[in-house]
Amino acid sequence: MVGRDEFSDYPEEAKAVDSVGGSMGEFSVETIVSLKPDLVLAAEINTPELIRQLEDLGLTVYYLSNPTTLEEMYTNLETVANLTGHDASELVESLKARVAAVDEKIMPLSSRPSVFYEIDASDPAKPWTYGPGTFGDLLIERAGGFNIGSEAADPYPQLSLEQIVVANPSVIILGDSMWGVTVDSVKARAGWETIAAVQNGGIFPIDDNLVSRPGPRLVDGLEALAKMLHPGLFE
Repeated sequence: MVGRDEFSDYPEEAKAVDSVGGSMGEFSVETIVSLKPDLVLAAEINTPELIRQLEDLGLTVYYLSNPTTLEEMYTNLETVANLTGHDASELVESLKARVAAVDEKIMPLSSRPSVFYEIDASDPAKPWTYGPGTFGDLLIERAGGFNIGSEAADPYPQLSLEQIVVANPSVIILGDSMWGVTVDSVKARAGWETIAAVQNGGIFPIDDNLVSRPGPRLVDGLEALAKMLHPGLFE
């Protein structure tokens, strides 16, 4: 690895690799070229114009589409491994085994707790959440929960306080805890006191990077969610 974008900050050692930008979608083409990479991995966040510019400068660019399922994520890992002369089979098999262990415990369940996953509550009366087609929705379902945001029309909807109160989730997951939102601050919100999750202590912080980034840590996110939703099964 000779270069990374600003958001590629895991593991900790990655931060020591030269950054080529990426904040607000702005990349330094000059920096990328100066690093003389044999291969540039581009994702859906990168514009066709940027890819074309890099190719015109003689760089080899491989476009890696964002996965929409865990299975597609495994394929991406294998693809990158093949491109870089490595074998990802051991990693992929270990990830599949961990997912299968969760599936085995969740499959027999006849009931699922309702879940509200909070991404951003800059406006506590209308916070953002994960809707259909997102990994947040997929992981909540696979972890044995029902995502109240799954019935929205948009993949990243805002739900009004009234909608959340009517849905009455028994679990609230705080993906925005990394930005300072706490269990106590949610309990103190006006109008939230009637929600089951607030009344029964079902509010849990989580590292949203485990849910929002389409890489191998999605399995960490699945395990974390499963333990929150069904602690008795994952002691």
